[in-house]
Amino acid sequence: MDTEELKLKAQQAVESERQALTRLSLDIHGNPELGFKEEKAAAWLTGYLEQSGFQVERGFVGLSTAFRAAYGTGRPRIALLAEYDALPEMGHACGHNIIGVAAVGAAVASRCAVDRLGGSVSVIGTPAEEGLGGKIDMVKAGAFSEIDAAMIVHPNSLNILNMDALACATLDVEFFGRPAHAAGQPHKGINALEAMIQAFTSINSLRQHIRADARIHGIITDGGDAPNIVPAHSSAEFLVRAGDLDYLAELQERVLNCFQGAATASGARLEYVWRDKVYASMKNNSILAGLFSRNLEALGRQVDACDPGLGFGSTDMGNVSQVVPSIHPTIAIAPTEVTIHTAGFVAAAASEAGHQGLIDAAKAMAMTVVDVLQPGVSDDIRKEFAGS
Repeated sequence: MDTEELKLKAQQAVESERQALTRLSLDIHGNPELGFKEEKAAAWLTGYLEQSGFQVERGFVGLSTAFRAAYGTGRPRIALLAEYDALPEMGHACGHNIIGVAAVGAAVASRCAVDRLGGSVSVIGTPAEEGLGGKIDMVKAGAFSEIDAAMIVHPNSLNILNMDALACATLDVEFFGRPAHAAGQPHKGINALEAMIQAFTSINSLRQHIRADARIHGIITDGGDAPNIVPAHSSAEFLVRAGDLDYLAELQERVLNCFQGAATASGARLEYVWRDKVYASMKNNSILAGLFSRNLEALGRQVDACDPGLGFGSTDMGNVSQVVPSIHPTIAIAPTEVTIHTAGFVAAAASEAGHQGLIDAAKAMAMTVVDVLQPGVSDDIRKEFAGS
């Protein structure tokens, strides 16, 4: 059986499971669970894989809702990453129900290629992508140390080959001042809210002088208790993003200077914490991406150009891509005016277009598994990774 025959068989395997995969996606979509609490989703996905002949390890690397499900034992070892956490209040507005089920469908459809060519395919269930960086913990725990290539496909409004995700750090800041009557004795107060506003103004000025691939944005989470009391406390949460980790570190220092300057000017005391989980930028493997692109186009989907004007995000898949040759393409399930993290995308993730995106993502990944299992391909992928 040649490569094209194996790819056709993989497509047919996905198609034969269309109803079961769609039902699984809708079950996860209809039961949204937050990061590290995805008990139902993890159980449904692992149950489906176990019934399909995969060796399942639940509670992988010590995370209760993470898992690894493997088929085959040889190399190359190809990992299809599953996400299945939802957003607070909004549910599956990022379409992680599609991500998780597409990985499962692709893995099951890849069994014929593994049986024929050797190697192995696994689904690695990665909880808590949304703001909690589950994959960062998993990278540190060595979850991907034996993997030769990793893939994940994210729903979107475009079919994009290379996700230019940004490195990202989170800063929590507080100013502590002194309360006073805002009308009667304002001179006795130290205004913690004014300190925060000064910091915001400084950051707005800083934005004019940073690279185009950088972002700084935040919210005030506390600004005082009453308008007739000089605010004694203010707090904020900021995200600092950059195209690479080196520039991120430089930008973190410049952002912090804005808060320290505001503390000096206002007399308020500053306290801050950089959270320990830093999202790395995405390192896309061009060989793996090229294979996926050809397979997606063979399914009748046109690969769209990545328009920087549509904006950049961050993902803990970036951390995986720093240790394993990886790709993070996206597949269109909604019109371009419907963006992720909106009510419109919640609906799209359970629509007919969403179901077709799931099926096409699973087929394209399974077809790419067939390519990577061919002699010498994984060696070329690893060489590019090592040399980049």
